[in-house]
Amino acid sequence: MPIDMNAGQIEDTQLAEALSERYLAYALSTIMSRSLPDVRDGLKPVHRRLIYAMHQLKLDPRSGFKKCARVVGDVMGKYHPHGDSSIYEALVRLAQEFSSRYPLIEGQGNFGNIDGDNAAAMRYTESRLTEIAEFLLRGIDENAVDFRATYDGEESEPIVLPGAFPNLLANGAAGIAVGMATSIPPHNAGEACAAAIHLIGNPQADTAALLHYMPGPDFPTGGELVEDAETLRLAYETGRGSLRVRARWAREEQKHGTWVIVVTEIPYQVQKSRLIEQVAALLLEKKLPFLADIRDESDEKIRIVLEPKSRGVDPEMLMASMFKATTLESRFPMNMNVLDATRTPRVMGLKDILRAWLDHRHEVLLRRSNHRLDAIVRRLEILEGYLAVFLNLDEVIRIIRSEDEPKPKLIKAFTLTENQAEAILNMRLRSLRRLEEMEIRQEHKKLSAEQKSLQVLLKDPKKRWEKIEAEIAEIQGKIGAGPLGARRTQISAAAPVLEITADAFVEREPITVILSKKGWIRAQKGHFADDAELKFKEGDHLDHLIRCLSTDKLALLATNGRVYTLKASDLPRGRGDGQAIRLLIDLANEDGIVDLFIPETTNYLIAASAGRGFVISGAELASERRAGKQVLNLKPAEELARCVPARGDHVAIIGQNRKLLIFPLAEVPEMAKGSGVTLQKYKDGNMADIRVFNLSAGLTWRLGDKTRTETKLTDWLGSRAQTGRLPPNGFPKSGKFE
Repeated sequence: MPIDMNAGQIEDTQLAEALSERYLAYALSTIMSRSLPDVRDGLKPVHRRLIYAMHQLKLDPRSGFKKCARVVGDVMGKYHPHGDSSIYEALVRLAQEFSSRYPLIEGQGNFGNIDGDNAAAMRYTESRLTEIAEFLLRGIDENAVDFRATYDGEESEPIVLPGAFPNLLANGAAGIAVGMATSIPPHNAGEACAAAIHLIGNPQADTAALLHYMPGPDFPTGGELVEDAETLRLAYETGRGSLRVRARWAREEQKHGTWVIVVTEIPYQVQKSRLIEQVAALLLEKKLPFLADIRDESDEKIRIVLEPKSRGVDPEMLMASMFKATTLESRFPMNMNVLDATRTPRVMGLKDILRAWLDHRHEVLLRRSNHRLDAIVRRLEILEGYLAVFLNLDEVIRIIRSEDEPKPKLIKAFTLTENQAEAILNMRLRSLRRLEEMEIRQEHKKLSAEQKSLQVLLKDPKKRWEKIEAEIAEIQGKIGAGPLGARRTQISAAAPVLEITADAFVEREPITVILSKKGWIRAQKGHFADDAELKFKEGDHLDHLIRCLSTDKLALLATNGRVYTLKASDLPRGRGDGQAIRLLIDLANEDGIVDLFIPETTNYLIAASAGRGFVISGAELASERRAGKQVLNLKPAEELARCVPARGDHVAIIGQNRKLLIFPLAEVPEMAKGSGVTLQKYKDGNMADIRVFNLSAGLTWRLGDKTRTETKLTDWLGSRAQTGRLPPNGFPKSGKFE
């Protein structure tokens, strides 16, 4: 057949315009038809289609199982035009007890495990609906919800399920759309029902009141939620937050005074096998100093055994290090982004979600009641027709036997409607007994009473909400009780913050840090005496010897006015020469080392060679950067000269011109960074030494192997920035206090 070259029409359009239009269509499709759940039934389209298809196959809890391949084939062929693997994965997740808090599908066969192993192929597994799924479907055949045509127009599918079960909160949801995502944690269904009942009776209830009934998530795998009440309230009020979940553990005593930690529950969505692999890798890298070994002794229940390095290890510190370094503690991101009743994406808080579900239940109740009322009206019409002819059955039989068109004759003879006449003509002969008339009258009476009850219900909003409350209470009683309804996740107050930094991963032991004059540093185990025999490179000697712990941090001040932090655990160990300090920090060759010490919480007085300085807090003498932190701003030809503890009430400073000045420490400002103020004025030369002391105790200096203390210091007392006077007789010629 020749091609019609004139068929169709080609339009010129901008590429950007065409792309944006098509991408927008794709984005909307992903958001509305794939990734976000509906707030009313808590289901995405694939899950809704799975449950409805299984309902159509009559796979209720009382029936037998059918192959999952049959279910997937029906869903793909009739409702969901996507790949079979994605449909089967959705089915499997609905059946996994460690993935779904309340499974909607009961599986038979291998449906995977918490180690991350995949389910068997769908030709080997079987499934059927659970009782909870039946609650979601309750009323589906009673005009409770709207239906739409399927993708090929041959079938129809529900837009939303009636949703008698609070599925969105109970099972949660997760999905990534285009430009938005959703992440809703699972909750306890009994608690969600209790919160909904409270909201029915108290429409103005706030989030805090609802959280009294539903205090937080309830994950399928249990665990411990460690967040304070205010964090939870804000998360549920705004619909966004981050929740910290930890593994549940206990100390188990062993023989000879030893003990182990046994982990019985792990955080939600953490694969146990990957967790074990992660811990094992960290053990090999020696990043878990408190842990000696990990064993997986799990069967149907989780049992992970953590063996400490020694029985002297603090269990709390061991677990704190594990929580920090591994997925034994994880954060669950909360983003309650859902499609509302108008199919519009919205981030909802807890109250909005419960309100939307209750409004849906109200609409379902109205539709089911009207549907039932219409059915009663139709049935009463038929019953009234039966009663009209039962008194004259002989005439009815005569008309049917003698007339070619009995229907019009029956309508005329007994004043019947079309439906009544049709029902009489279709009536079986065995129904023409006397007992049947009594049963019809009883049914008529019963239906008339039900009709009045429904009419009252439809007119009275209060009775409707009472009915909804009773339905929710029924679900709460059936599902909230028993092992399935028991809370699994323990909700605790915010865990006390044990500051487990990198230092905590280091075994705490005494060490001695040795820094040579030429800048070689090392650490050796144990605390050395001042006169210990130490070896250095030829021409080098000791500059600083510091006794500390392997977990300490040392502050190094350099002549360039910068402070550097050295972790004792990172220093090279052994009896060799150590490592050049300039390989550990960014210190130029022309810059020298002024001091190396463990900073205390007290203040320090730092001074430049030109006699300027200020008081700085010990907390400021720290820097996580290799390049250090500038604390003293220097002018040309200046350098940082001294850093001394500011313990005392007066400052003694002496210059190279041998002029001594003493003034109150209160005259020196406290700063975090800067150039400082003038401490002593020099006509020529620089500062020689400086110290802080208590005036009442006197000024002490070292003279050879002895010390001398001068208490009569009136002649040298003055104010900051003065020149001072020559020091007392006997002051060292070096101009140093020590």
